This record gives sequence, structure tokens and C-alpha cells, in this order.
Amino acid sequence: MSDVFDSSALLAFLFREPGGEAVGSRISGGRISAVNAAEVIAKLVDRGYRDEAALAVWSELAMNVIDYDLEQAKQSGLLRRSTRSLGLSLADRACLTLAARLGATAVTADRAWVRQDLGIAVELVR
Repeated sequence: MSDVFDSSALLAFLFREPGGEAVGSRISGGRISAVNAAEVIAKLVDRGYRDEAALAVWSELAMNVIDYDLEQAKQSGLLRRSTRSLGLSLADRACLTLAARLGATAVTADRAWVRQDLGIAVELVR
């Protein structure tokens, strides 16, 4: 089974936060939704990275970015009903729906994802 990474897992690795060590060796060739890629780049910018530096860090991750298409948008929208109480964002739901589509495991640092069985494999890194 392959991995689909949530932004929180990659950010834990990039910012040397707890759980990040469990992510590093699995990143190369891993998959991520374009929505989550945007979120990672935005967080780098929030941390003060200049545009070129943020994009360079992103490029070094060597992730397989999967386009966010209309079918995924529909599934992410429908997932809102069952995840509203968990506080999951659009990016969270994009990761989950991509993992479901690919039959993969969603890798995250967000504990809220396992408070309810969504029928999608989820692995917590912390």
C-alpha cells in the first residue's frame, strides 16, 4: 500500500517537529494532493521563506503531486458532513479523498482524523 501525505506530516518533517522523523525516509516518491502542496508552500511562506526558497524546499521533497479534480472535489465536499465535528479543513479532506481513491494510507500528524472511522486508512506520525 502506498502513502498519501497530509500537509501536517510534511511540515512536521520540515520543521523538525515531533513525528517528523517518521516521515523523512518515506517522502521521496510519496503522493500528495495539489491542495496539500499549496498548503505546505504557504506554511513555508508564513515562516518567512522567500518565494524562491519556499519553492526550492518544495522541489527537494520530490513528491508526486496529484491534481485535484472535480470528482475529488465532489467527494471532499460530501466528506464535510462526517468530518465537520472533527474540524477537518478542505486540505485534510483532499488528502483523505485522494487516499481513498488510490487505496492508499493517509499519513498525518493530525490526531482528529482517527477520532472517527471514515473507512479510509490513516496513519498518525505522532
